Amino acid sequence: MKRRNYLAGLSTAAVAGVAGCAGGGNPDVVLSDPDREFDSADLPYPAWGERVPDVTLPAVHAEGEVRLRAVDRPALLTFFYSHCMTVCPVLVGTLRNVQTHALNEGYGDAVRFYPVTFDPARDDADRLRTYADERNVALDAGNWQFLRPASAERAEQVVQEAFGVAFERTEPEDMDGYMFTHTPMTMLVNPDGYVERAYRTKSPDSERLIDDLASVREA
Repeated sequence: MKRRNYLAGLSTAAVAGVAGCAGGGNPDVVLSDPDREFDSADLPYPAWGERVPDVTLPAVHAEGEVRLRAVDRPALLTFFYSHCMTVCPVLVGTLRNVQTHALNEGYGDAVRFYPVTFDPARDDADRLRTYADERNVALDAGNWQFLRPASAERAEQVVQEAFGVAFERTEPEDMDGYMFTHTPMTMLVNPDGYVERAYRTKSPDSERLIDDLASVREA
């Protein structure tokens, strides 16, 4: 996916997706084109009306893999690492809030949640189960799967190159407590693999996600 990288550093307010009404000019999506300054093709990540990259990733706590373009129900994706102490707990917590709403309101099986780690060296199955417990994620509900690229190189290929979500490890390389700087991103993808919304913000609005998800689910 080749895109214009000069937009990657723009402010969150300039490029974040906003809520829209159902319908609106593109037969591949339910939500209308968000009110924004740029076209989807100008952004470094797949946005409204574009298909997610055709990538397959291992599911950490289930047998097999997930092909993101082939998920047959609405899905929420985000990109994170579990040792993050600032942005990632908010991103994962927002998905957790939506999951809680889905389970409480009886549509838990109608949606999927896929947080993708870009720190596979530390984010193994045990670590991510502990992390799920810490974040009150209902990991055993069946609709939440942490996805883990097989290596740091694969993480770069998928997250940074395919999805256009930038991340950079801090120095020194041998520091056990290394961190990452990264782009905050959450995506709402419809059952046909098209992006309904790309929320480029450090603090996604849970209610907005729930409302947008409802429009996609009920279409």
